[in-house]
Amino acid sequence: MDARAEAFERLGGRYEVRVLEPSPPAVLEPPWFADDPVARGDVPSGRQVVSPVGTGDLRWEDLAANDPDLSAWCAERWLGPWRRLAPTPANLAQTRRALHALAENVISPARRRANGKIGLRYTRGGFGTPFFGGDVQVRVQGAELAVQEADVELRAPITTLAAAAEHVGRELLPEGAALDDQRLDVDPTACAFLGDWYGFATSVLEELRTEGDPTLTDPSRVQLWPEHFDVAVELGRESEGERANYGCSPGDEDHPEPYLYVGPWRAPAPGELWNATAFPGAETPYAALLEVGDQQAAALEFFRRRQAALSAGA
Repeated sequence: MDARAEAFERLGGRYEVRVLEPSPPAVLEPPWFADDPVARGDVPSGRQVVSPVGTGDLRWEDLAANDPDLSAWCAERWLGPWRRLAPTPANLAQTRRALHALAENVISPARRRANGKIGLRYTRGGFGTPFFGGDVQVRVQGAELAVQEADVELRAPITTLAAAAEHVGRELLPEGAALDDQRLDVDPTACAFLGDWYGFATSVLEELRTEGDPTLTDPSRVQLWPEHFDVAVELGRESEGERANYGCSPGDEDHPEPYLYVGPWRAPAPGELWNATAFPGAETPYAALLEVGDQQAAALEFFRRRQAALSAGA
C-alpha cells in the first residue's frame, strides 16, 4: 500500500498530495527514520498541495465539497470531510488488549530491529509501522495482519503472537523473542472502531502539530506508542515549562473507554483545566465527544485551551 501514490492517482495527478498514513520509500536517516506525512516539502513550480491540514494550498475537504465519491474516499482515510465517531462496541476492551500485545511484541519490534525506533502510526483501518529497511511495512488492517515488502503484500488473520511472528518472519524480529500461542481475541467491529479512533486522533493531532510556530512549539512527530497504545505528540518549550504530551488513548486500566488527555512534563498548578485523576494533567472522556456536533473541533478546543494555559504559565 502506497497511500500517497494512491491519493495522487485519485486526483488524476493534478496535485501534489499529502495524507496521514506512512508512504514509501523507507527513510533511512535519523532522527525519525520515517516520513513526515503532512510536511509541505519541495513542490514543483505551478503545483498546488492538497493536505488534510493547513500545510497545503487546499484541503481535501475543499476538493470533496461537491464530489460525493471523493468525499466518501476521503472520509474513509480521515482526510476530511470527517466521519462521526461511533459508540464503543461491546468487545472493545478485549480487542484493545489483544492488539496492544501484538503491537508491543511483534509489530514494533520488527521496526526496532531495523532502525532502533519503536513508534507506530495510523494506517487505514488500523495501525502499523512506517516503511523501514527494504520498503517493508507491518500493519494491522481490520482483523488481519499485513506484511508488505515493496509491491508484495501478504495477509493473515490475527490469531496468536507466535503465528503473527511466523507471518512477519522471524528474520525481521529480535533474536530469541519468546511469543506464546495464547489466543488473541479480536472482534472485527472493535478492530474497525480502533482504526477509526486512530484515524481521528491522527487527524486532530497533526492539525495541532502544524498550526503553531515550530520555533515555539518544537513539535515531535505524531506517533502511536506501543507501550501505552495511544497516539500522541509532544509540543511546547521544555525550558519554559510549556512542554506536554497531547494524546488520544483507546482506554486503559483506569479508563474503560477512549479519552483525550494532556500530560504536562511539569505538573501544572491546580485549576479547572487540570482535572485528570490518574496522572497530573487533563482529560476528557469519549462520551463527551459523542455529545457534540463537531467532534474534530471539540477535540482541538480541548487541546488548544490547555496549550494556551501552559504557554501563559497557568
